[in-house]
Formats: sequence, C-alpha cells, structure tokens
Amino acid sequence: MKPWALLDSKYIIQRPWATLRCDKLKLPNGYVKEEYYVLEYPTWVNMVAFTEEDEIILIRQYRHGAEEILMEIPAGTVEPGEKPEEAARREILEETGYVFESIEEICSLYANPATSGNVSHTFLLKGGKKVQDQDLDDSEDIEVLTFSINDVKQLLFENKIKQSLHSSALFYSFLSLGIIK
Repeated sequence: MKPWALLDSKYIIQRPWATLRCDKLKLPNGYVKEEYYVLEYPTWVNMVAFTEEDEIILIRQYRHGAEEILMEIPAGTVEPGEKPEEAARREILEETGYVFESIEEICSLYANPATSGNVSHTFLLKGGKKVQDQDLDDSEDIEVLTFSINDVKQLLFENKIKQSLHSSALFYSFLSLGIIK
C-alpha cells in the first residue's frame, strides 16, 4: 500500500469554520484523480468528564447541520499554538464551569479521514468541581447536565448520543475504566 501523490492543490474557500480545497492526485496504479475535495478543520478535543460525585457531565445544544438539539460530551477546538490538553482544560471550563483534578488522553480519532485530516483527541477527566459560571461564545447556547454512569450507558445503548465521535469517546472511556468489557 502506498500513499497517493499530490500533483496540485487549490483552495476553493478559506474561512475560519469552512476551508475546502481541491487536490489533483496520482494513485499508485497510475490513475489520476483530477478533483478530490478535502475539508480542513482544526484539531478537536472531546472530554469525558466525571464530577467529584462520579457523575458524567453531558451537554445539550442545537446543532444546525443536523437541525437537532443533541446530547453530547463537552468538546471544542485547539487554538493555534495550544496543546490539546490545554485546549481540553480551557474548553471544559468555558462550557461547563468545572475544573478537574486529573486529565488523561485516552484516544485520538479521525472524524472522516476520507475527506478531512483533522484529529479529535479524547480526554478522560476526573474529580470535577464547579468553580464558575459558563463563559460561552456568542454563538453558543449550552445546557450542562450530569448523569450517573448507568444512565449514560443507557443513553448510548438507546442511540441518544448521536454525535459519533462523542459516542466513541464514551465507549473508550468506559473500556479504560473497566465499566464495560
């Protein structure tokens, strides 16, 4: 197996939340793909966060792409020059008002490696304590909720956490903690 050779690349649109490029590629078998579209996103962080009471923090917010109000784990983007762990601590404080005793990266995943190259780092946070109110961006409207481990397992099994990277993050967390086998 060999990677495809990049022959040319042009940006179609470059905006803070929408960057699309068109690549011309040569495959190992000699075939030239004239137009291959790639979406560029920043690196993401997802946080599976446990409070001091061993409850899991979930959030609810409207997601316009899906046109639904979804249950998710706290998440966000890594700013330029920021390390993923720093972004995770910043994002969870902004979205929920919680700080945590411990943080550990448990996995990294691609959302869709066929058409985008960004990575999503998943962190397991423990010992969460509410220290402030939310500090949301103007475009954010987030409801913070806490659930028992069993309730979150049930939400997963009933397909009520529909964000695929968030469901994966919860499953990886549960595996690493021995909650599921």
